Amino acid sequence: MLISVVIPVFNESEGIEIFHNEYLIPELKKIKKYSFEIIYVNDGSRDNSLELISKIARNNKQVKIVNLSRNFGKEIATTAGINFASGEATIIMDSDGQHPPKSINDFINKWETGAQVVIGIRGSNQKEGFVKKLGSKAFYRLFNSTSDSKIVPRSTDFRLIDKVVKTEFLKFTERQRITRGLIDWLGFRREYINFDAPARIAGEASYKTSQLVKLAVNSFISLSLRPLFFFGWVGAIITASSFLLGSFIVVEQVIMHDPLKLAISGTAMLGLFTSFMVGLVLISQAMMAVYLSHVHAQTQNRPLFVVDTSNSIGLIKK
Repeated sequence: MLISVVIPVFNESEGIEIFHNEYLIPELKKIKKYSFEIIYVNDGSRDNSLELISKIARNNKQVKIVNLSRNFGKEIATTAGINFASGEATIIMDSDGQHPPKSINDFINKWETGAQVVIGIRGSNQKEGFVKKLGSKAFYRLFNSTSDSKIVPRSTDFRLIDKVVKTEFLKFTERQRITRGLIDWLGFRREYINFDAPARIAGEASYKTSQLVKLAVNSFISLSLRPLFFFGWVGAIITASSFLLGSFIVVEQVIMHDPLKLAISGTAMLGLFTSFMVGLVLISQAMMAVYLSHVHAQTQNRPLFVVDTSNSIGLIKK
């Protein structure tokens, strides 16, 4: 039985041979009951990564190369690799050594016991800065509180997906994507593997802080519609508060002739009226957001439902 290993590569010339020869292959050789295909996806590397993985492929028939015409980004490169995978299961991992190949056997064991998606949960991460660690915690807390899809904190792209999951994943057509979020959206039976991320084999991380922020923003836009309605709720609160306070002022100042001696000035009343109008504007924006959310959902072109075909007993087929 064949298992595919998909590995995106971008400017990893300093460590790719070490990763393949000293980390990946020794671990795959320990797993005797499966054969493996290794798919390196060159995501428009500007160094000699392509030459090095081509050299690896010439010496190892297990290795296949998908060479993208330019740098499309890790998420698209990962999707390209999954598209070319032909195994009964597909393992996705990075080529910098921070997704330890020694955990691959644990992923397969979970898959053998019925898991269709096995997700790597990163524990400690050497050289992870305080800002990045704090930003990661904030992202997961904010995302899970605003999205219908839930992501397990510190979950990674290091994961195994069954062939059934791969088939459904490839139906997604959206361009601004986050792979782990889409896989999580699909559902299916999940298990988790905890691992500690070692230091990179060589070089520096190609994902800069700005790219991580962009990925986080894409995650919110792709998987959550609630931010569209946030300012609508703010507007509703402002409008309701302004209306109640304005009603109180009219009764207290005009009808009852200021028995509480508040002496509210005209400037304060004007400010209150302005707040009321701002709230109405925000509410009108929320109404536009309702229409926009329908357009957003339609253009994503996601399936209306997903059927798990792994158990064919009594299954209604189209």
